[in-house]
Amino acid sequence: MAVFSEILRINLPADVVCDEKRKNHAFDISFDADGDIPFPQVILRAGGREHLINGEAIRRAPGVGWVITYETSVAAGLFGPGDVQVQVEGCKTADIAQAGGDDWVKEFRTLPLKAPAKAAAPKRGKARARSAADVKVYFGIHKHMHQPYYNTTDRTYWDGEKDEIFGSRGGNYTDFVPAAARQYMDGGLPHAGLSTSWSGTLIEQLDRCAADGLCGGRFGGWNGALRGIAGEKTALGHPRVAFTTFGFYHPLMALIPHRNIVKQIEWHRGIIRSAFGVEPASVIFPPETAFHVRMIPALLEAGVEAVIYDSIHRFRACQDYPYAGIQEGMLPPNPAEQANPPADDWLQLHNIWAGSRIAPSLLRPEYVAYEDPDGKTHKIVAVPAERYIGNEDARGGFGALQYPDVLGQVYDQIVATGSYDPKHPPFFLLHSDGDNHGGGADSYYYHNTGALVHWLNQDPRFELTAVGDYLERFPPDPDRVVHIEPGSWAGADNGDPQFMKWFSRYNEPYSPDLNSWAVLTAFQNAVHALEDSEPGSPVLGEATRLMLTAETSCYWYWTGQTVWDQQVTNAANMGYGQIKGALDALLAAGEDRSGPTIFAPWVTPENPGGKRWGQGCLEDADPQGVVHTFVADISGLKRVDLVLRRDGTETVVAMDDHGPYPSETGAAVTANYCTAALPVGAGDVRYFIEAEDAKGNVSRSALERVYLA
Repeated sequence: MAVFSEILRINLPADVVCDEKRKNHAFDISFDADGDIPFPQVILRAGGREHLINGEAIRRAPGVGWVITYETSVAAGLFGPGDVQVQVEGCKTADIAQAGGDDWVKEFRTLPLKAPAKAAAPKRGKARARSAADVKVYFGIHKHMHQPYYNTTDRTYWDGEKDEIFGSRGGNYTDFVPAAARQYMDGGLPHAGLSTSWSGTLIEQLDRCAADGLCGGRFGGWNGALRGIAGEKTALGHPRVAFTTFGFYHPLMALIPHRNIVKQIEWHRGIIRSAFGVEPASVIFPPETAFHVRMIPALLEAGVEAVIYDSIHRFRACQDYPYAGIQEGMLPPNPAEQANPPADDWLQLHNIWAGSRIAPSLLRPEYVAYEDPDGKTHKIVAVPAERYIGNEDARGGFGALQYPDVLGQVYDQIVATGSYDPKHPPFFLLHSDGDNHGGGADSYYYHNTGALVHWLNQDPRFELTAVGDYLERFPPDPDRVVHIEPGSWAGADNGDPQFMKWFSRYNEPYSPDLNSWAVLTAFQNAVHALEDSEPGSPVLGEATRLMLTAETSCYWYWTGQTVWDQQVTNAANMGYGQIKGALDALLAAGEDRSGPTIFAPWVTPENPGGKRWGQGCLEDADPQGVVHTFVADISGLKRVDLVLRRDGTETVVAMDDHGPYPSETGAAVTANYCTAALPVGAGDVRYFIEAEDAKGNVSRSALERVYLA
């Protein structure tokens, strides 16, 4: 019999209805070829998962004439409701090891899996809404304000460009926010308020503008109206304008050490008190809306009670998440992150850009947890900022975002699915920069806010509320704890779970971003070592400030521009030069008490054995995953180990130390680059990194998760 050249036909069921557990029933697939297939395969993909059928599981059946038919059975319980992508393929040579790309013939089909018929509306709580009239959707508004230092080593640096940047935002940094909040008050909205985040670097530079008369004197008394509105309260006594907790220098908190997260927050609290005369809210808006559960212990230590995150990372953490493909702008979720039960109210928003579906039942504050390497659980309240509606609101409010129509779609889906829980009703934030583009224009704060207040007074389905008021009225259930996938807001290259906006060109021989992380890791270790051994050292203060300045996420954002790629090294070189003498004395006395500094690890490919980016498409990713990190210690490294946990067993793998990352910015110090291969096909794995220095000091990283297909 001749070897085949073409797959002629694929026979699938018209559709498959899932069982009461929302998993597929067993079904059969057959396909015809024009000859013998030496190596037939069927691959099923859905919700970020992949199921392979080959070998003896594919049966050769009697065909008609020269047509050969192959049959296989798909087991029950593999996938939930949604579309399953079916790939049927065959290799034209029996020696798979010698086969090239041209030897494979592939055909693709889509098989819909239908949800089971519902006997009654789903129950999500003991108290249910009796009718649509009982349903109400709550939402809030958040505005973010920030300017970095444009020279890490000279805080007084200023030029005409800075004069223009700050001067064009005069209203944003003075009276726009108070004007919006006063319209809430004058409009009779008892619980309405907005939250706003201000970086310490912005406040310091505005203070300097006021003191030195920069920007034509525009910022003399810049914070007067803001201090005035800071004392106004909602019906429940929460601020009409809540200045949220933040990181002083706008750091990407998911990628800096625990102790530096705490310090960034503590410094920020001080400047908020000074600038606005109030305590910052116990809710944090993390820079870039970038959240990772490993941040939770540091946030709790710093006194934070709730964290704002981008809603898509809650949706993607559901089992059977309806991944939208490349239009979503992210790779399929890693199955290790999909720890939450399925949702059954997926909604495709219309009349705004929405690259994927949302689940209105999940748009509410919940507790989210992180488990550390010792098995201790840390949990915090997480408040969703809705990705797509927030993005549209950022374009200018009414006119860009038609609130009644778009929020009405959310309301209608809640009513239709019976998902309303009056004890924990829907609540989400519309978040955006408060000083850029449409969401930062005066028309947003004035005309748009007026139209918003008028609409809310006419439409009882919706209520604008401050975060504090909502959490007091509808506290989340502490016994209901969920997981949230890592990631940031859509403006950072769609905010992927790997934070690749801050790892640009990571797969090239030299990456400016990786260089900056390596330099920063080494500098952090030097400062921490001196801090632990000589906390009162007179050279420590300015070096600490330079370290925290170097953590500003903006210095990674514009990769490829020397002025930004050099900023971290400049700060580290200056700071290291200031403390080098003290460090030399510390080492000579054998007083190094600090363990190695371990940079947050990343994995390549992002989803081993899953999917990776191709040219305008998704391609199969190598199943061989590799863990990467930077490790630094002033006393030198003795060992760096990868500790793997799977199925109750623990395996220790020595990481390969490639030596200092080869810097091209003239760095005085840089961390060692370490890697380790992950076991292929190991499934759902937890891991952390443990490092020991030459003095016997030991450090451990956070506990991470990855699925190895």
